[in-house]
Amino acid sequence: MRLIDFFPETSISIKNSARTWQEAIDICMAPLLRHHVVNENYVQAIKDSTVNNGPYYILVPGVAMPHARPECGALKTGMSLTLLKNDVHFGEDNEPVRLLIGLAASDANSHIDAIQALSELLSEDEHLESLLRAETEKQLADIISRV
Repeated sequence: MRLIDFFPETSISIKNSARTWQEAIDICMAPLLRHHVVNENYVQAIKDSTVNNGPYYILVPGVAMPHARPECGALKTGMSLTLLKNDVHFGEDNEPVRLLIGLAASDANSHIDAIQALSELLSEDEHLESLLRAETEKQLADIISRV
């Protein structure tokens, strides 16, 4: 399965900004809610976990992958991608984030292929820079489709 296949239609977006990290999570997870990949409990579980554990899902500078445990409300396996034109901070001591990759996995194993493909994408500085510089949703989808 290719990385792009994990993204439901209209789950890749560019937004101007998010006022708070909570709003950034809402924006990022909205397509997965719309497509019934997750339920509201899942989104709340991400926020609760962030409050309790910090933003453990910041992968590399500028990139976060908000997610929670499957039993918290993941109905299917899927991903979303939101590029913010302006950084959002996940607390005073954390890196600013511009790229959010929402992840939902219906069980402990179903997301492994997606994570492997995503790590390939993010391990290439050129791909990461292209994602952060993208100006349209189509550009983002094209970059993801290369993996």
